[in-house]
Amino acid sequence: MDDDAVSTAPDFYSVVFENERVRVLEYRDSPGSKTNRHRHPDSVMIPLSAFELKLEHGSKEADVSFEAGVVSWVPAESHAGENVGSTDGHAILVELKEPNPNGSSTDADSGSAVDV
Repeated sequence: MDDDAVSTAPDFYSVVFENERVRVLEYRDSPGSKTNRHRHPDSVMIPLSAFELKLEHGSKEADVSFEAGVVSWVPAESHAGENVGSTDGHAILVELKEPNPNGSSTDADSGSAVDV
């Protein structure tokens, strides 16, 4: 089964740039919209608008608020999401293709993580 974000949620994710080291996705949604479960590798997220998501990861759920322009580190994970706010979501995700050389998907010095 293909759990790639662009394959499972093409109405929300599109590839805007890709090379051998990174893939850059544009994400757009609207209040009430939901994505199917999908996976992201380690990524950097750049919200272009303020919006709120409910993320479901396994049996866990978390409400996450994003502020426009506040960049965050997102460790590799599989999740489904729902825009639970009142504003459209718009973000850029820079997905890393290379594995972390330390074998960990988090780095305390690289900003905040979006945890579920």
